[in-house]
Amino acid sequence: MSVFGNNISANFDVAIVTVCVDPDTTEAIIQALESTAWAVTAANFEAYISAVRRPYFGPQVGAAKSVIAVVDYDADPDQAVETTKYLQTMFAGKVTVMALAESRDPDLLLRAMRGGCTEFLHKPFTPVALNHTLNQLEKHWLESATPTLNTGSILTFFGSKGGVGTTTLAVHMAMYLVQVHKKKTLLIDHHPELGHACVYLGIDGNRCNYQDVVRNVSRLDSELLKGYTAKHSSGLEVLSSPDACGGIKQTDADAVATTLEFLRSEYDYVIVDAPTSMDDTTMAVIDVSTSVYLVATPEIGAIRDLARYVDHLTQIDGATAKMQVVVNRVASRYAVNVEHIEKAIRVPVAIQLPNSYAELVRSANLGEPISLNGKSDFNTQFMNWANTVVGSTAKAAGTETKPKTKSKLFAMWM
Repeated sequence: MSVFGNNISANFDVAIVTVCVDPDTTEAIIQALESTAWAVTAANFEAYISAVRRPYFGPQVGAAKSVIAVVDYDADPDQAVETTKYLQTMFAGKVTVMALAESRDPDLLLRAMRGGCTEFLHKPFTPVALNHTLNQLEKHWLESATPTLNTGSILTFFGSKGGVGTTTLAVHMAMYLVQVHKKKTLLIDHHPELGHACVYLGIDGNRCNYQDVVRNVSRLDSELLKGYTAKHSSGLEVLSSPDACGGIKQTDADAVATTLEFLRSEYDYVIVDAPTSMDDTTMAVIDVSTSVYLVATPEIGAIRDLARYVDHLTQIDGATAKMQVVVNRVASRYAVNVEHIEKAIRVPVAIQLPNSYAELVRSANLGEPISLNGKSDFNTQFMNWANTVVGSTAKAAGTETKPKTKSKLFAMWM
């Protein structure tokens, strides 16, 4: 039986946010709300938060009709006031902030009230103390629009096999978004070890390990994130893979998904250079992605593998709509015709990029992406692709190729 009385609506959607509240009290608060018939979403933060230390609340908290926040004012009243002000701004029109304190000092209560607290709870906390307050809150909560949160796009690049240029394309897409479209962009090297994203950018990735971010997702906020990312001279921010072989630490798929959801709230675009494997963590990345680019080259091994990956993803709910096939180096000598590729994979090729192997190898060796001012066919087509990504009216990248004879080997593998 609920301790909150019979006046509380059974279908009310509430998010409870606790800040610097001790674990036992937090658990008691959550259990108290969960004992009602409400739809309750809980978010607990061990440190004070502010506009400088922005945490990730998650979509369920943001979408809740009403938010109740309990902030401990004993540990640091100054930071507690900053937290209260931030919560009032973040969830404007639908948040009630309660000050939790052992002290009954009138000056402390006055500071809390001026900061934006409208209710007070005294220690030791008892669930019954919430009864009257919650009944009053339900009468006065106003329906309002969910606060506008930054919901950036996650673009995942997945190679059908090694050597098809996946990392190169991911790096260049990130650079185009930053330099041409002035978008706040993060590039993630999702390989478990020895990824090349930082190598191709000519930056040191030893202190910007993406796996470390995932392992610390429970305390991740905007300030902590700054300590992990490396910054390229262009303004692009990067999270690298471990710069060592062996000793791979497994990452939890749920933690990966949560991390990416937080990162998309901080950036306009998150570019993920994914490893060539369909394990649980890769599937978690695909699940939260806005677009998934399957990269292949027009040669038999890459196309065979591409067909298998396409078949696999088309069986997963929601994956087909976000999947786009990219064929790199379409003008290379002896390349398989694009029309034949489409017949083999049974989906259209969305993006075709001309062969610019020598130019791109040189840029990788120098640690400098190719100049955006270049007039090469690759630059032109890539610019079209980037324009399409950001919603420009520019045409999607594509090239015309002459038909080629379908080989017996090609037919056998497909």
